[in-house]
Amino acid sequence: MSYHDAHILDQYAYQESIIHRLDPRAKIIAILFFVITVVSFPKYALIPLLPFVFYPLVLAILSGLSLRILFRQVLIASPFFILVGLFNPILDRALIEFPALGIHIRAGVVSFLSIVMRGALCVSGAVILVSSSSFPRLVEALQALGLPKAFTVQLSFLYRYLFLLIEEAKRMNQARLLRAGTSKNSFRTAVSMLSALLMRTLDRAQAIWLAMRARGFQDEIKTARKMKWRVNDFIFLGVSIFFC
Repeated sequence: MSYHDAHILDQYAYQESIIHRLDPRAKIIAILFFVITVVSFPKYALIPLLPFVFYPLVLAILSGLSLRILFRQVLIASPFFILVGLFNPILDRALIEFPALGIHIRAGVVSFLSIVMRGALCVSGAVILVSSSSFPRLVEALQALGLPKAFTVQLSFLYRYLFLLIEEAKRMNQARLLRAGTSKNSFRTAVSMLSALLMRTLDRAQAIWLAMRARGFQDEIKTARKMKWRVNDFIFLGVSIFFC
């Protein structure tokens, strides 16, 4: 995912819709149940997976997320799950009959398409989750669901300073372009830039840690807004589980 895409999804997370107003815990449990259900089908299941396409599409429409952005994120992640089943058509040469279509298809092709569909559905669910709830709220929800505090604090810091690190890398690259006058980057230059970025990251991390300790940080991120289950959250979670 590029910096531009991450920034767009972050902006969507702070919009207002019926999905945005749901408790993040309900959305996490619903998406998790959706993903577990999708991956639990047999390896040759293809047609039974088709109804699950409607779930992320409906959530995207209700949350106001552009379907173009949703499809773009799926396409970006597609090489990973395509690579998983790339050799299935070659290794599995058995034939599977589809009575409804009146044709026979090689089992390897069916399993490959099934893997691709599962991957696309799982990525769609994850994109819907992060685009309908801000990342800090998701981290709070994970901690409320029992995830260890040390892990949630690390996630929170990773999100807060990832954009800062990307901006620092962009400034370094811009400075290199102004000095070199060319967009070509040699291996030696790339190694030098990465080393400089690592040292700047360590210095920035130390300064941030000292500033937080000076302000009384006690290994816990406290928020003023409390989470509370509502009727809409139970309805959404119940409908999602029933659909799956």
